Amino acid sequence: MQFTSAIVFAILAYTNTVMATPVPTSTAVATPPATTTLSLTQQLFLSDTAVDRFKLLPNNDDFVFSFNQDQKGAGKGGRLIAANRKTFPALVGSGSGMAVGFVGACGMNTLHVHPRATELQVVVQGRLVTEMVPENGVNNPDGTPRVISNTVNAFEMTPFYQGSVHTQFNPDCTDAVFVASFNSEDFGAGQIANETFAVGNDVIAATFGQSINGADIDKIRAAIPASIALGVEECLMKCNIKKN
Repeated sequence: MQFTSAIVFAILAYTNTVMATPVPTSTAVATPPATTTLSLTQQLFLSDTAVDRFKLLPNNDDFVFSFNQDQKGAGKGGRLIAANRKTFPALVGSGSGMAVGFVGACGMNTLHVHPRATELQVVVQGRLVTEMVPENGVNNPDGTPRVISNTVNAFEMTPFYQGSVHTQFNPDCTDAVFVASFNSEDFGAGQIANETFAVGNDVIAATFGQSINGADIDKIRAAIPASIALGVEECLMKCNIKKN
């Protein structure tokens, strides 16, 4: 196919006209980026690198956590303050957490477990009587479950293994303080009594061999104290502390 000179000139003229026509600019207003609803802990988790995490913690005091604070829902026997990745976002990426327990006279950190961490506990003031039941199958020679009991004095340490049932009790009339480290930023805790009596009455009755009825179960539920609780009667009498 051959083009005549007239056709060629017509094509070139049309092309030049199209190219010279200005492209209209959009009058739409740019939409601003949406404000994030993520918590600081979540933003730290989503950071591409550790360098990016530090940019989200611009202040030096972002790396300081104070245990000198009140515990919400503390029991009558003391208080426990936990530093985890929610209460202390700088822990994100560290794989570590910590708690400090202030256990009053005759106070008891009631039976509990940590579902995601092993605890290393150091007593830094006073002393604590500790007990731990590791798991099914850890038995005494007579076949009964082994309970690892110790009196831990100031600047002595004991471990509580992940998932083990354990407790600490202050047998004295003066305050005790412990520091606990965990190999998790989210170690968690579950109080055994609270969790046991949270299930249905029929399950509880069967668990205890039908030795308690529904009315008694409700009374027990209502009487379960918040941790840290006031402890054994002998200590309460020795320290002249009125029993609840």
